[in-house]
Amino acid sequence: MCGIVGLFNVAAVDGTNGLAATVKAMADTISSRGPDGHGVWEDDRASLSLGHRRLSILDLTDAGHQPMISPCGRFVLAFNGEIYNHRSLRADIDVKAKSPVAWRGHSDTETLLTSIALQGVESTLDAASGMFALALWDRQEQRLTLARDRFGEKPLYYGWVEGSFAFASELKALHKVPSWQAVFDDSVVENYLRYGCVGGDRSIFRDVFKLLPGSRLTISHDELTSGVRPEPHVWWSSSAVAREMFAARDALPATPAEMEAVLQGAVGRMMEADVPLGAFLSGGVDSSLIVALMQKQGSRPVKTFSVGFDDTRYDESSHAAAVAAHLGTDHTTLRATANMALDLVPRLPQLYDEPFADSSQLPTCLVSSLTRDHVTVALSGDGGDEMFGGYNRHLWGPRVWSRVSGLPLVVRQALGTFIRSVPAGGYDQLMQVAARVMPSRFQVRTFGEKLHKLADVLSCDSFSALYTDLSSMNRQPGVLLNGDFRQAMPDAPDLTAFAGFSQAEWMMLMDTLTYMVDDVLVKVDRASMASSLEVRAPFLDPEVFKTAWRLPDSQRANQGEGKRVLRDILYRYVPRSLIERPKMGFAVPLDDWLRGPLREWAESLLSPASLAMLPMLDSKAVRQCWQLYLQGTGHYAQQLWAVLQLLAWVQEWKPRIAECA
Repeated sequence: MCGIVGLFNVAAVDGTNGLAATVKAMADTISSRGPDGHGVWEDDRASLSLGHRRLSILDLTDAGHQPMISPCGRFVLAFNGEIYNHRSLRADIDVKAKSPVAWRGHSDTETLLTSIALQGVESTLDAASGMFALALWDRQEQRLTLARDRFGEKPLYYGWVEGSFAFASELKALHKVPSWQAVFDDSVVENYLRYGCVGGDRSIFRDVFKLLPGSRLTISHDELTSGVRPEPHVWWSSSAVAREMFAARDALPATPAEMEAVLQGAVGRMMEADVPLGAFLSGGVDSSLIVALMQKQGSRPVKTFSVGFDDTRYDESSHAAAVAAHLGTDHTTLRATANMALDLVPRLPQLYDEPFADSSQLPTCLVSSLTRDHVTVALSGDGGDEMFGGYNRHLWGPRVWSRVSGLPLVVRQALGTFIRSVPAGGYDQLMQVAARVMPSRFQVRTFGEKLHKLADVLSCDSFSALYTDLSSMNRQPGVLLNGDFRQAMPDAPDLTAFAGFSQAEWMMLMDTLTYMVDDVLVKVDRASMASSLEVRAPFLDPEVFKTAWRLPDSQRANQGEGKRVLRDILYRYVPRSLIERPKMGFAVPLDDWLRGPLREWAESLLSPASLAMLPMLDSKAVRQCWQLYLQGTGHYAQQLWAVLQLLAWVQEWKPRIAECA
């Protein structure tokens, strides 16, 4: 796992030495992604330079040093990630090569580069299974290719700077590019406030983009000097593969036994490392199954890690410990206090160098930091919820819609108004009373917020609109913006391309394409890389994805229960009683913190001077939301967290606000 950067034909840099120095400075800003080594390579003729920071995982010798030059001298590769099937790729290369390959080491980077030299970029990407972002320079064709893995596990930003082309694993590296203006893109703010992240191919800066998952971008020296901006090309599509597998499942449905075998193979490949390896274990279905399959294949107890909090409402560490004890792992519970989490808050804009407001970033940062004290690589259960129907919306969204969609819209709106007539806090109090009477059945956190969300979705005019609503952190972000910056309600996703999918399956695919990429994987990548920890996700193996989409609908989200097939597999290794409990999620007591120890920090960010830094925000509306929140009249913590993270990010990075220039 590493970090990559590069500059191509930078007019603002005088000479090759200046170019190399700039690229080294860019790479140094992301040193936590690769603390074990660094390298800079340049092509004088093209005014191109590639930079690399190395986190040594496979082949710890200099044979894995990057940027790496192919034996033929034509290709130069800067690579971030892991290729899990690189051993089988090597075997294929040895068969296809016209002469024996003189391997210099056993790194997957060398495998990838040799494959590219032998059979080209496209064929190599199709054959490679892994998580990665790469930059390949073809010295013969004077052409640069960027590529990103199938699901977007590893990030890659790119953009144009006064005729030059720059790219990096993280945005912070681009601040070192001479003449880069870092102009704030106000057009993404409303969607950021809606979802808590900057999604899709856009970034928070104008003229800087994200390469989308499963895409590659190729730009030649001639194209760059002539001002041509080529478009990315999709080399792998989650939705296309899902449709293909869905069409095949009637004739060839996947079975639980097949699912287990494919997942076990993915876990086995991801256990290869030349450094200490372990796994995150929350005690839930996904992580417990990954650990069970690791333990099955390992020769010694797997090192597992969970994080425990001093607030029992958010502490699942006892459940994780029970699963670990049953499986016989070498388990460590990492005790995290509220103060440890709170101390992280001022650092978040630096760790997440683009506005990001999923508050589970805090425990994710903590467990990554504490785990890195013991291992360098950790397997996780990320992707299980999206692929197998693990979110509440996959379960009750279709059920609610089937019951209310037949009612006239005016009736549903009236029902929503009735539900909202009771403050969310009132519903919470009722739930607390019920929990004292029957604690085994009534343990729903933020019950009032969930009921108010139900009231909102009753006004939706289509199921796709309901999905947009359910997946939003703030369903009405426009109320926090000045009128000139408000946009129309986002178009509801089009379902016509997924005819035949159940509503739950369609939601799972949408979450795979959006929420997982823009939120979950960003959260995990930045949190883990800040501590130089590599996190691998077996559920995101392409064969696991294909097999999952050949499962009958009843094996995923069905009749009020998600992840049916995963549960059936897991219960062969772990008793049902250790797993079955309400889903908690990786949450923190944000409500308590913002009203308590974080209040002074929040008040400072919500001051008139701070709010004035972003003229697109309606400062009066933001302050009113804050006051209502302090009075306890509604659950606004997540909406306010998004505003606070945006303001904190602006104070940290000081972008140029075009409207104020």
